Parts: sequence; C-alpha cells; structure tokens
Amino acid sequence: MGRYRKILVAVDGSESSLHALKESFKLASNEKSWITVVSVVPPYMGDLDLIAVGNVLASARKPCEDALLKANKAAKAERALIKTVCEEGEIHERIIDLADAENCDLIVMGRRGMSRLERALLGNITARVIGYSNKDVLVVPRDTTVGWQKILVATDGSRFSKAAAAKAIDFAKSYGGELIVISVVDVPTEFYGEAPQIVEDMVRKAKGFVDDVIKDATASGIKAEGFVREAEAYQAITGIAKEQNVNTIVMGSHGRTGLKRLLMGSVAEKAIGHSPCPVLVVKA
Repeated sequence: MGRYRKILVAVDGSESSLHALKESFKLASNEKSWITVVSVVPPYMGDLDLIAVGNVLASARKPCEDALLKANKAAKAERALIKTVCEEGEIHERIIDLADAENCDLIVMGRRGMSRLERALLGNITARVIGYSNKDVLVVPRDTTVGWQKILVATDGSRFSKAAAAKAIDFAKSYGGELIVISVVDVPTEFYGEAPQIVEDMVRKAKGFVDDVIKDATASGIKAEGFVREAEAYQAITGIAKEQNVNTIVMGSHGRTGLKRLLMGSVAEKAIGHSPCPVLVVKA
C-alpha cells in the first residue's frame, strides 16, 4: 500500500469519466491516497465580442462546473474526500501541469465504450496525457472494475517494461494477486519467409524476457504464468487479457521525448483502446 499518495482524476461530466472517478475512490481508500479532481475548460476559439464576453466565458465554464458538481455528488455518496479544480486551456496540458503542481503520483482517466468511433477518440486527450506526462496513468474503461487479483504485465525487456513489471509485482504482493506475463513478437509476415532465423531469435529473446519477470515474481512469492505470442502486439495483449479474465493490464511507456513519445501510440494506445479491463501505464 502507499504506492500513490496523491491521485489526480480528470472528469468531463461523462459517464465514463465519473465511473473512473468512482473506481479511484476504492483505489484511494486502499492506498491511503488524496484525490484531486480536475475538469478543464478548453480554449475559446471564436471571436469575443466585448459586450458578450462575460456570457461567453460563463457558458464555456458551465460544463466544467457541472462536471465538478457531479464529482462532488459522487464523492459525497461514497463518503470520499476530494478537492476539485476547474482549469482553463489545452486540456492535456492543464491536466499534466496540475498533476505536477499538486505532486500527484497517478493520473486516472476514463475511457468510453468499445465502438469504432469511441476507440478512435481515445487518441486525443488520454494519449497526449500519457505521452507527455511523467506520471503513471490509469485508464478505466466504462463498466470495468479496477482489481489486482490477476494482473497482466507486458514485457519487451526494456527498462520501461521492467518498471511496469516491478509495479505489477508490487501490486500483486499487496493484494494477494497473481501475474500473467506476456511478450509479443510483432514482425511483418515477410520476415517468416525471408528471415526465419531472425524471428526465431526474437522468440527466444521474448521467452527470456518472460522468464526474467516470472523469476522476479516467484522470488517475491507471487504466482506467475508466462506466454509468448507472435501477432500484432496490441491484439496479443488484449486477447490474452480476455482469455485469462485479467483484472488490470500493466504496461511501460517509452518515455516522453521525441520519437519515443510518438511511438506510445503504436502499442499502448491501441491496447488501451481495445482493452477489456483497466490499463495502468507505468513511467520508468
């Protein structure tokens, strides 16, 4: 317990964001954390008539204020203590800046449903927060529950995935859970015909990455089972999460600068968009 002292939850008044907030209450209770709830007024892009400017700004703030009213109502119903903040500006920037200013350890965000459009919409705010922030981010899909009894951790042997594995083992140990460990060999189909030896080497390395995590988990008294899959990475990760009825997926994030920041979208973003359960993105 005590991994996250301060949690920042971003809400926009939607059912998915309020569901994520309610799940954060349970996490905060277990972790003995403080919760700050933020809603952001996006920048107004129209022409501001000097006479009507007051009305425009008041109208712009209303959804934010309504979202925080709903958050306070939910907190009161759950007897949770929260601090609410209404920010103005680029949404992902204000969330990240507030998380830094409040010294938060974790940012919690909701995810809408599983329709094609809703999966596509994930790419905007959530992906930017994950890509640009140095905080861990927990994404909670609507109608899912945060749990730590069966945790799926994805590893590629990088220091980022090692940080994710360490966090997953820590949670499993605290909550009496177990680990499912996966490493994915994701190569173009042509590789199997033109360079089979390279694929074999990648599979062998992937098995080694999985074995390393299982060894660390076992040393901590955690039951762990490993898998190596040859497929598109996000499909393999979300597929085994469904097969194994996983409670939460834990993944590393490849940093926040330059190309590595952009690469976040290729695997983690798709995995989050298609995940049947909450996803915790851990920063190294």
